[in-house]
Amino acid sequence: MNEQFNTVADIIKSRRTIKPATMNGRKIAREDIEALIGLADWAPTHGLTEPWRFIVYEQPAEFCRKHAELYQQNTAEENFKPAVHENLTKMGDNASHIVVAYMKRGSNPNIPQFEEIAATACAIENFLLGATAAGIGAYWGTGGQTLKPAMKEYLGLAEEDQVMGLFYLGYADEQPQGKRKTPLEEKVQWIA
Repeated sequence: MNEQFNTVADIIKSRRTIKPATMNGRKIAREDIEALIGLADWAPTHGLTEPWRFIVYEQPAEFCRKHAELYQQNTAEENFKPAVHENLTKMGDNASHIVVAYMKRGSNPNIPQFEEIAATACAIENFLLGATAAGIGAYWGTGGQTLKPAMKEYLGLAEEDQVMGLFYLGYADEQPQGKRKTPLEEKVQWIA
């Protein structure tokens, strides 16, 4: 393979989840976040619907407090867990930014919803690979109220839109090593 392939392969293989607690609090420049979103914008999209959308929170602690509030307001008393509330409150303490990624459902009924979700996931992967190449750590979170109606309402999304996750971004002093549990040969079937 050529050098360009090898560069892309190295970035893909080195992308790892960086948990927010391991981030060091150093701020990411706004233009770097804009560049990552610019990469996301080049995802494949059926019918050129470009369904990906991003909301960038430059003050992650404020968003986290609101997320914890949503959890408390929308969780039955018998299911409420103080530890979850505390975790949601503090999760962004070391992060530089939180980016909410969501799928904005288009009006073309010929484009299935799953294709819009897949296109948004591709945009997210572009975003994450760009972050890896830039030395920025990222954590894709879907806990708490992230995938619940309360978050959609808080963000002002339409019912047919879909929150895809919260992305905690920041710098980390150490990078975890990756591994795969299932050998590739068990995931591929070749037919001649």
